[in-house]
Amino acid sequence: MRVLVIEDQPAVAKALRLLFAVHDIDCETTSDSAAALERIGSGAVGLVVQDMNFSPGATSGAEGIALFRRIRAAAPAVPIVLLTAWTSLETAVQLVEEGAADYLAKPWDDARLVETVRRLLPAPRPRTRRDLAREHDLRGTIYESEGMHRAVSLALQIAKSDVAVLITGPNGAGKEKIAEIIHANSRRAKLPFVKVNAGALPDQLLESELFGAEAGAYTGSNRLRIGRFEAADHGSLFLDEIGNLSMNGQTKLLRVLQSGEFERLGSSQTRQVDVRVLAATNSDLREAIARGGFRQDLFFRLNVVEIAVPPLRNRRDDILPLARHMLAAAAREHGLAREPALRQAAADALLAFDWPGNVRELQNRITRAALTANGIEITPADLALGGSAGDAAVASLERKEIELALLDAQGSVSRAASALGISRQALYRRMEKLGIVLERRPR
Repeated sequence: MRVLVIEDQPAVAKALRLLFAVHDIDCETTSDSAAALERIGSGAVGLVVQDMNFSPGATSGAEGIALFRRIRAAAPAVPIVLLTAWTSLETAVQLVEEGAADYLAKPWDDARLVETVRRLLPAPRPRTRRDLAREHDLRGTIYESEGMHRAVSLALQIAKSDVAVLITGPNGAGKEKIAEIIHANSRRAKLPFVKVNAGALPDQLLESELFGAEAGAYTGSNRLRIGRFEAADHGSLFLDEIGNLSMNGQTKLLRVLQSGEFERLGSSQTRQVDVRVLAATNSDLREAIARGGFRQDLFFRLNVVEIAVPPLRNRRDDILPLARHMLAAAAREHGLAREPALRQAAADALLAFDWPGNVRELQNRITRAALTANGIEITPADLALGGSAGDAAVASLERKEIELALLDAQGSVSRAASALGISRQALYRRMEKLGIVLERRPR
């Protein structure tokens, strides 16, 4: 819920907006009483801060009284804080008796005003992923974990501004998806979103790739090349793996971030662009600065706001929702007759694995399993989770599943195989691999 300030003096309205912004209080201002009543009626306003006079030259407070009573009639539960000059104190006291929450004399005390607003503003209801998905474009992001919710919420919070953002986290965790969310919910959403792997650019290609090149600027160049900054003009530029950019590349990038100016390779004409830069890295840039591998001034340019994307192993609540979403997508994309189901043992194996490759590895494993699984269900073996820890976890879960199936089937391999959705020969192979031996019953 936000604060609505009704104030006719632009300087005062701006001061209040800044005060509330500094204290992380959502605020909007208006000088029009009809517009104020419309906003209050929308249900988005949690508290009103109202001047007693909001027309040039008005000093009687009559306008404030009339508006206060209209607001009280339209939204009796919305608290109203009155801002009043000394000449209107008596009127303010009268309105408190009619239900005003509080009043403050101009010039107000910042600390008291903020404390009053925080005390009266209804506590916001915790925002869930579904709330965010209804109100914003999440670019199809699937998650349930609190860690990812914090990252997405922060991305949406700063999307409307034009500040540079540094997105940190391991490879494959979803840094590019966070950049997409920021762009999709920004004022630049309908304008270009250009992606470039900055760390993969060798110095000899850096300038032409980022800033473009005139025809004939280098050997083999016979036509104009538009660089990524120019292609992203008025939109957003996503610079991935920024931590791997050479020192020469960092210097060239810093200049365009400072001034918005650059020249195409082979041209002396200075060009100007308006680009919002979203950078990502899996490196510790602070450590790189300490050892001289990254420019501190560039870091501060890129890191106005930092969003940390947790590794998948630290947000296990996301694993199964992602896996099931990926299974459905794989079935559609590859024209499978039906979407494979995820057996409980396979789900347990996914949860037990450490996911060094994060979401990208999960995507690969699930797609492979969907295409190669025997039958219509995904088993632990179909996931082919590598590594000693992963192998041990999968083997333990698979052994338990097979033993339970054999127990339910009273030792019948055929019936157990049917229950597991695999062939009798495949079950024998798995039993041999896992060292499962059926006890022979005495005749």
